[in-house]
Amino acid sequence: MATLFMVPIPPLNAHVGGAIVCTEPAPAVYLLTMTSPPDNRLTTASCSALLDALDLLEFGGYTPGVVVTTSGIPKFFSNGLDLEHAQSIETFLPRLLYKLFNRFLTYPMPTIALLNGHAFAGGLMLAMHHDYRVMNPSKGFACINELEFGVPLKPAMSAIFRLKLPPAAYRTLVLEAHRFHGAAAVAVGIADAVGGLDEVLGFVAEKKLTGKAKTGVYGLLKAEMYRESVELLSEEGHQREERRAKDGMDAEDGRRWAAEARVEEIKGRAKL
Repeated sequence: MATLFMVPIPPLNAHVGGAIVCTEPAPAVYLLTMTSPPDNRLTTASCSALLDALDLLEFGGYTPGVVVTTSGIPKFFSNGLDLEHAQSIETFLPRLLYKLFNRFLTYPMPTIALLNGHAFAGGLMLAMHHDYRVMNPSKGFACINELEFGVPLKPAMSAIFRLKLPPAAYRTLVLEAHRFHGAAAVAVGIADAVGGLDEVLGFVAEKKLTGKAKTGVYGLLKAEMYRESVELLSEEGHQREERRAKDGMDAEDGRRWAAEARVEEIKGRAKL
């Protein structure tokens, strides 16, 4: 396949950089392949490059069609955020990560995430903001493992799972940090199909997706469909939820202080 364009991912701290390469495996089907070793972490560099690639496809003179994202690294679609990097940049969430999520969520063409390998944490969140997901049938897991390393989900991160998954699947994914392989991911609604690029092209043809963007309302329909997520992904929504979270933590500190004092009083009269 000939390369339509390439967006570089500059080196960043411990990350060696890489590129996003756009090819056209079928007419009006645009394949964005991200290669940022070792595991396609979502950083300022990779998020900016993805945003640039999406802008090029929308405004660069290409025929509206379907956007497919995948990885050039066989083991990983994306291993999520570089937490140290993300936490060191105050604006990373609202101005880069959430902007990227929202861009995919409301993109004016159908989008498909081809999960060739593991999609963990932020990597799975990125995939969930696509319209469809096709997962490798023989390797790779979809997992939200924040429970395992003690990081709570932000409202804008969790909203997409509430909107797109049945409650039981959401519970298993988040509160059990369960790792779903391809067939199991399809069974609970995380993925729409299993396969590789050939299956994606068949999926596109079956659903006639290349023609869906022609009327110009595809992105608007999605923005209304997912309006809760759209609002939470905005800078204003992020700032409001951060204030709410701080108030909640203050209230929790007060509750724990009062409970600890009450337990000491109970200990004084209980037979322990």
